[in-house]
Amino acid sequence: MTTTSDDRFPTLARYNQWANRLLYAACGALTEQEFAAPRPAFFGSILATLNHILVGDRIWLARIEGSGHDIASLDQVLYDTHATLAVAREAEDERIVAIADVLTPARLGETLDYKNFAGEVARTPVDLVFTHLFNHQTHHRGQVHGLLSATDVPPPSLDLIYYLREVSRR
Repeated sequence: MTTTSDDRFPTLARYNQWANRLLYAACGALTEQEFAAPRPAFFGSILATLNHILVGDRIWLARIEGSGHDIASLDQVLYDTHATLAVAREAEDERIVAIADVLTPARLGETLDYKNFAGEVARTPVDLVFTHLFNHQTHHRGQVHGLLSATDVPPPSLDLIYYLREVSRR
């Protein structure tokens, strides 16, 4: 499998979806109490960290699409159970794949103008916005991976190279 700059974001979108499925499957082995239990992490629990990833995705995709969102804070808990959060995550991953699949070089070359949560005006190249979207997920999935390491549930291997190897065997 050869990846070019033209299919970089669709590949990352599918990797992202794959990694989320593996991570959510592992988290599904926790009880709801373990899933929501306070833990030494920035967002305070596995549940809250996974919600934060979803919050970030919804904010960035709304900016990319030029639509609004109903996010009130970066630590907002949108879904309070593993089951409801997993359904929302899968839908958001489908949305990300669909958007990534129709990205054009022209769109990636544009600049996105938006306001951040502090109300400050910002400008970021669209290709870097997508890079950030995937990097943000990877960063916080890593935190959840670390939190899982402190439970009886073994965290899955989520490296991009494992995804690429799996896809090349199909």
